[in-house]
Amino acid sequence: MSDQPKIAPKVALVTGASRGAGAGIARGFGEMGYTVYVTGRTVTPGDAKGWDGTVLPGTVSETAQKINDLGGKGIPVVCDHADDASVARVFEQIMDEQGRLDVLVNNAAYMHHQLIDKAPFWEKELDAQKIIDVGLRSAYVASWHAARIMVPQKSGLIAMTSSFGATCYMHGPAYGAQKAGLDKLAHDMEHDFRGTGVIAVSLWLGPQLTERALIAAKTNPEQYEGFLSMAENPEFSAHVLAAIDSAPNRDELSGQTLIVAEIAKELGVTDRGHDRPSHRDMLGSPRPKNPAAVY
Repeated sequence: MSDQPKIAPKVALVTGASRGAGAGIARGFGEMGYTVYVTGRTVTPGDAKGWDGTVLPGTVSETAQKINDLGGKGIPVVCDHADDASVARVFEQIMDEQGRLDVLVNNAAYMHHQLIDKAPFWEKELDAQKIIDVGLRSAYVASWHAARIMVPQKSGLIAMTSSFGATCYMHGPAYGAQKAGLDKLAHDMEHDFRGTGVIAVSLWLGPQLTERALIAAKTNPEQYEGFLSMAENPEFSAHVLAAIDSAPNRDELSGQTLIVAEIAKELGVTDRGHDRPSHRDMLGSPRPKNPAAVY
């Protein structure tokens, strides 16, 4: 037997991971052997629906089981990120069971049924603004709890999932403000984290191969065929985050808003053996009329 000490797997928390990009990122950490806490509200298949009313698959337990199947350890936790007390209990559970937290991915966001409607914000229901409550504010709350664990242990990574909607018009003011706010959170957290061993980044994900994307592709195959051929597997972002966390220049990357495809090339990470195009390239190309269907 080897006399080398066993290294405990890293512990990650991915919020909003019942399905979509969050579930994929959680699976990506599972592929690397992480212990992954998965939060979300969906416990019964069929509770969530796509933009067209189609029932969406995915629950926190299903995501956790897929993590187990991939070689990691998935732990599902039902949590409404609009409820601060519920969020606090998640971090208490992590500390009780693991004693540490290495990665937090703030992905939870409220998806209003009118989000991608082509209408000015005042013609949408006021509830559409809840993406700021569960999206921006909830990321601050989760990061506050994570920081109180990570700073004493002198290590950790906090990441936000954002998009180029932070700098261009996409789906209205609430969506854009939420994304811009996430980028700013990471930027300013870096100032406070400086010298602690903890870093914060915001990631601009490319179009994602998610449940919503597949629905969109079936509904409008000609419109989405080319777009989806460039799409990223959501597990890719987890692999990129792991590379950022172990990069020699991790402190320099902290506080930055990073395009996943670009930082992946810089750090030598591929998406199942493929490089993905940058948003800088895609912004100059035709896009589907409803790009949110794949983000």
